[in-house]
Amino acid sequence: MKPFCPKGAKALFLCASMMAVQAATSAQEAYSPNVDVNGARQVFWGDTHLHTNLSSLDASDSGRFNLGMETAYKFARGEVVEDNFGTPLRLSRPLDFLVVADHSEFLGLWEAVKDGDETLMLTSWGQRWRAQYLAARNYDDYAALDTELLTPSVPLERRTSPALDDEAFTGSVWQRVGATADAYNEPGRFTALIGFEWSSTPGWANLHRVVIFRDDSSKTSQVLPLTATETVDPEDLWAYLANYEELTGGQVLAAPHNANLSNGLMFRTTRMDGTPFDVAYAEQRARWEPVVEITQMKGDSETHPALSPSDEFAEYETWNSFAGKMTFGQWNDQATARARDSYVRSALRTGLQIADELGVNPYKFGMIGGTDAHNALSAAEENNFWGKFYANAPSADRMQNAGLSSYKMTSPWKTAELAASGYTAVWASENTREALFDAMKRREVYASTGPRIELRFFGGWNYEASDAYRPDLADLGYEKGVPMGSDLTAAPDGEAPSFLIRAVRDPIGANLDRVQVIKGWLDAEGETHEQVYNVALSDGRQEKEDGSVDTVGSTVDLDTAIYTNSIGASELAVVWTDPDFKPEEAAFYYVRVLEIPTPRWSTYDAVRYGLEDLPEDLPTITQERAYSSPIWYTPAE
Repeated sequence: MKPFCPKGAKALFLCASMMAVQAATSAQEAYSPNVDVNGARQVFWGDTHLHTNLSSLDASDSGRFNLGMETAYKFARGEVVEDNFGTPLRLSRPLDFLVVADHSEFLGLWEAVKDGDETLMLTSWGQRWRAQYLAARNYDDYAALDTELLTPSVPLERRTSPALDDEAFTGSVWQRVGATADAYNEPGRFTALIGFEWSSTPGWANLHRVVIFRDDSSKTSQVLPLTATETVDPEDLWAYLANYEELTGGQVLAAPHNANLSNGLMFRTTRMDGTPFDVAYAEQRARWEPVVEITQMKGDSETHPALSPSDEFAEYETWNSFAGKMTFGQWNDQATARARDSYVRSALRTGLQIADELGVNPYKFGMIGGTDAHNALSAAEENNFWGKFYANAPSADRMQNAGLSSYKMTSPWKTAELAASGYTAVWASENTREALFDAMKRREVYASTGPRIELRFFGGWNYEASDAYRPDLADLGYEKGVPMGSDLTAAPDGEAPSFLIRAVRDPIGANLDRVQVIKGWLDAEGETHEQVYNVALSDGRQEKEDGSVDTVGSTVDLDTAIYTNSIGASELAVVWTDPDFKPEEAAFYYVRVLEIPTPRWSTYDAVRYGLEDLPEDLPTITQERAYSSPIWYTPAE
């Protein structure tokens, strides 16, 4: 709007100046297209689940594992570090962020015993354990130190120890955790998010959660981490999170992990006491658990072949167990039911049913990945895999589960079964605690088994085929629809949702085989279904009439552990419209991107060490992948 200009030379001069300033201001405000534009969000890569020597019972191994938080941060930042045996190692590229999530139970105990921590030495039990530690001379001596804390037949929640009740000691360790994270946190360059793992394991079933804070140690140090020796009920964890936010004014979330080992407890439809969900429960779960870890070293939790028999790619780093060595045994209806409540895709389907009944979906979560490494090393690369525990370090015999046998560290899992996985990708405007946390809360995140595949996924009602090839794809994605992790509602009459998808291969990784959309929906009878759509294929392949697709082939040479990018595509982009959409049916959609076949980490080991006597049924080739967070469609009431 033009300013009012009174008569007179002086007035006209002032008016002209005002108009010039207004024009300059308008031009300045309008010139940069990236101001306040969502498309300016970048992808940041990190590990949301890593352990150091502060994880006393499993990682520290009675004080014999030496790598702490400082090593974890340096390694994640791309620096050269040494493993527990002095071997130098480094990532191919730095990560952008890291969550050190040591187990809250017995946090830092054996490191304190080993170091003669001042706070610990003020206690009689600390002095006694310190003396026993100094007197230890061999493996059996060290193993005996854990007897008072760790009895294999006693679940974690029933163990007792004076260490659990000493708030002064726990508080001193927790303050050091926060202070170390603050020291390595460099906004814009590297983000160190403060966190811990709550290790609920009722009946040895995995109900663990990684707790991630948005804040610095000035707030996180006002509370102590919740432990599974206090409670194994997730509702108590949510109450703890609510209390933290009320007390400090900060923000926090929880991420379930390894649902595949939960023995059917992670995604069931009843509370811990067996009563059905109600609205309050569903709201609490949706509020505090906006993301779920879908892939990590202890197997993939997307789905299981028994649950998705028509999905040819459902068999990926699948662990046929629920808790440690407890296997399914003969597959039966009971095992299928437990598996259904242990995998993410079936939980998304269950969420649709609960939402239809209660009006709230407790299983509306985004996808993240973490390593769950217990060696302070976020190594998820197949050709640079350092295992889960320090004794899983590269060696000629680690696939025989010997590890470095002189250390005799025991593990309930065979090293050969471990997956070199995974990482979390976050779409955020900047690399800071606040921006990354906020993206997790709004579920604009996705998981990768390791490769840094760049994935965009938007849903709307009027995307055009040409939008997939626009250089401003992200701007159009936000302008015309919603990003991954969001909701679509109010379907226009006669319209089906369209999805704008672009996947770009890891710049130093393998080409892409295909892009798939996994859809789940709720029919009029209240039953859920799923279907996998191949929406973009490399090398000019097309679906056949029966829905099958020719394989992309393989260039892997098992004798050299080398592959080539002579097949597949560096980029796949598409606008896909659901051909089976019914506006009255609630649904979810997420994207799965598959790479071409590449050597598994075990094949790299076999070539490096000249191994011939390998475990039976050992996978030699893998097809790594990325999983987007879903987009949900809810019918209008």
